[in-house]
Amino acid sequence: MSKMDIHKLENMGFSQSAISDAAQVVGFFNYINRIAEGLGVDLEPEMNK
Repeated sequence: MSKMDIHKLENMGFSQSAISDAAQVVGFFNYINRIAEGLGVDLEPEMNK
């Protein structure tokens, strides 16, 4: 991501708040997936489908 990407999102009508919210959600899922993978956490049985 660069400032140009943020400007593109703003030009599409996204607010600074919406861009921040999206970045935080994406960052959280990136973090939690890496932690789970690193610790060898298995998926719950119903998620293997």
